[in-house]
Amino acid sequence: MTDVIKVAVLGASGRMGSEAVKAVESAEDMELVAALGSGDSLDRTDGAGADVVVDLTVPAASEENVRYAVEHGMHAVVGTTGWDEAKLDRLRGLLEEHPGTGVLIAPNFAIGAVLTGKFAATASKYFESVEVVELHHPNKLDAPSGTAAHTAREIAEARRSVGRGPSPDATESDPQGARGAVVDDVHVHAVRLRGLVAHEEILLGDEGQQLSIRHDSFDRVSFMPGVLLGIRTVGQRPGLTHGLDGYLDLD
Repeated sequence: MTDVIKVAVLGASGRMGSEAVKAVESAEDMELVAALGSGDSLDRTDGAGADVVVDLTVPAASEENVRYAVEHGMHAVVGTTGWDEAKLDRLRGLLEEHPGTGVLIAPNFAIGAVLTGKFAATASKYFESVEVVELHHPNKLDAPSGTAAHTAREIAEARRSVGRGPSPDATESDPQGARGAVVDDVHVHAVRLRGLVAHEEILLGDEGQQLSIRHDSFDRVSFMPGVLLGIRTVGQRPGLTHGLDGYLDLD
């Protein structure tokens, strides 16, 4: 890469995308070379000489967008949710064919949200019960959120490392799904409410005590430091990185 990183933003007319456009334009070490909406051709990205493509579109388009970027020699920073294990595996296979290219798939770009997941995973080793509640605006397309699913997997991995199994639960009948989704043996509950942006709370319980760990994003500007970190780092990290914590020194 050159000293100035040339950036293309996909989904530039959306709420996250418009914030990303402003953040890139304000960064002294970046140049916005393309800001694409849903109807714009992806050819404009490599045609503009983009080094990094930032994908903030919708789950139905994201995989194709990232494939295009990788196949055309551009790194990708992705905030779009919906990347399940099948999609991630296909992306890993694609990146093996393009060994110099880096892709960051970030369920959440807020540094506080990343730390919340790490804190919760550590704490979950010491509590018998743990559940995740995520709360978002009603225009969000997927549930549970990518952040909540990622947190649940981190928690499950941490608990397995110390021999802890799933949280105790005597529920025998739940025809309406009141107990929520189950992600890697961890219950995850989704709330969609007007006025919210992005919020996550992890509830941990043991005999005689409870611990709550919560993060709140009140404005999408909270995600921009993570987006810029991803843009600056992805070219130095070939292959797939899943989660912004992969770019942070949290150990």
